[in-house]
Amino acid sequence: MSAFVGIDVAKASLSVAVVPGNQRLEVGNDRKGHDQLVRWLARQPVSRILLESTGGYENALVQVLAPRWPLVRVAPHRARAFATAMGKSAKTDPIDALMLARMAAVTDGPTVTPPSPAETRLQALVRRRGQVVAHRDDERRRLHQATETFVRQSLQRQIKHLQGEIARLDREIEACVPTCGDERAAKLRAVPGVGAVTVATLLAFLPELGQLENRQISALVGLAPYNCDSGNHKGVRRIRGGRGAVRRVLYMAAWSAVRHQPDFKARYEALRAKGKCAKVALVACMRVLAIRLNAMIRDGTDWRIKPA
Repeated sequence: MSAFVGIDVAKASLSVAVVPGNQRLEVGNDRKGHDQLVRWLARQPVSRILLESTGGYENALVQVLAPRWPLVRVAPHRARAFATAMGKSAKTDPIDALMLARMAAVTDGPTVTPPSPAETRLQALVRRRGQVVAHRDDERRRLHQATETFVRQSLQRQIKHLQGEIARLDREIEACVPTCGDERAAKLRAVPGVGAVTVATLLAFLPELGQLENRQISALVGLAPYNCDSGNHKGVRRIRGGRGAVRRVLYMAAWSAVRHQPDFKARYEALRAKGKCAKVALVACMRVLAIRLNAMIRDGTDWRIKPA
């Protein structure tokens, strides 16, 4: 009989449940605890393991479990929604682990492929760059509001320092991209409007690029418009979920494509002429860009600028 495993991940501990049978285990979220968990799971007929994203506390565990068993990672809001649908209002680590195990039994999501050491380093660099850029932008906004001379000088020094840190991170990212070991980087860099940071973000946070169908890749990024219909009511289609870091870089790349590539410009202007607001038209262009990048990598072709 197949066993489905749910793991509730905390900073210092792991709460594990297995269904059927309601078996339980509590171990530490460290190397010793991971080894103990692997030995325990090796005695189970594991069909699928499910855990939720916890801001990085699950990363070391994913590296240990994913090569051995099918592992699915879900967003916390999905896990909470499943527990609510099952009538569980209480929330403790053992209850969450049991709900995750039951969710594993009915979920057929994509399994996690652990990143290589080079991909892990690239992810860390791109994530850190985003943090520093956000900090710099916060300081720039404060500078506009500051009137005291000393405060303005302090802000200017901090902004200058952060600019230098961003430049250093850019150099590290540029050097790290080729170590990911495939030709995707060269193909992506050849696309007009797709710069080094966009390429690094796609390689780091969208490793599925080139491996999925068009609808799947747009949904994974969070660019697929979902229906909101009921009876005779036809609601507004909206995008939701997906990978925010990838969506942010595609936003800027799509603007560049709209300005400099005839087919994207024509698509954008046609949507605007139909009364679509600017952001809706741009999201449509982002979706087309993601689909075309996916097809280019999947088919091993070069980027072609199409006429309007």
